[in-house]
Amino acid sequence: MAEQRRSRPQGRGGKPRRTGGDRPRPSGGPRGGGPRRDARPRRPQQPERTAEQKIYDGPPIPDDVSARDLDKFARQELQGLPEKLADKVARHLVMAGSLLHEDPETAHRHALAARARAMRVGLVREATGETAYACGNWAEALSEFRAAKRMTGRLIYAPMMADCERALRRPEKALEYDTAEIRSQLDDAGNVELSIVIAGARRDMGQIDAALQLLEAEPLHTKNRADWVTRLRYAYADTLLAAGRKDEAVTWFHRVAGTDGNRITDAEERLAALEGSSTAE
Repeated sequence: MAEQRRSRPQGRGGKPRRTGGDRPRPSGGPRGGGPRRDARPRRPQQPERTAEQKIYDGPPIPDDVSARDLDKFARQELQGLPEKLADKVARHLVMAGSLLHEDPETAHRHALAARARAMRVGLVREATGETAYACGNWAEALSEFRAAKRMTGRLIYAPMMADCERALRRPEKALEYDTAEIRSQLDDAGNVELSIVIAGARRDMGQIDAALQLLEAEPLHTKNRADWVTRLRYAYADTLLAAGRKDEAVTWFHRVAGTDGNRITDAEERLAALEGSSTAE
């Protein structure tokens, strides 16, 4: 017996250390045989983000997008915001601008995220209106442009506002933007864009001759190759066709196709259809 006692492993204080030959523990459990517990506490489940919170979050912004990518004059309009907030808003605006044409829906979400953070900044409301316009959300775009106008007094988006009225089937409202005050605040391109919209509103009201006269007063024969020149000539060709002057329309559609390097119109498709129908006749 003495030899057996000496052979048992000694613990602290000389007390025998328990070995596998002593009382076995219940299989798979801790001391005392209680239920197994996970050693790591479970994290509380995060509540799902509300629709409003998701708008605030906005789409992700790549790390290499900087607030400095925004035009310096635009950044100046954000100076009233705290620095970190201004930085976030600016980066959302950069993304809205870069995605406007290739992915207007995502661009609009970026603009909405900026608006959620800086609703009282006119520049932000302009961006929200412009992206809504690109998405075809006419009523929303018009509301945002009106808000921006109240805040800034700027009328640079008057052509888009008039076009929204036309898209909402209110051509008579579109005509209200054709004023000397508004035109005085637009550059040459803006004035041409407004004339295109007003001519379209005249056509909506059955006033085709008035639409032609308005377009003919614009620089149809300019050597400028900007996009607004292409849109002006396209509007003129389309209005000639509506007036029953097909041969002249074909001539102007050819002029459109010759300057439409960015393919912003369907002039070539229109020409193919018109010239194809002439051959069939």
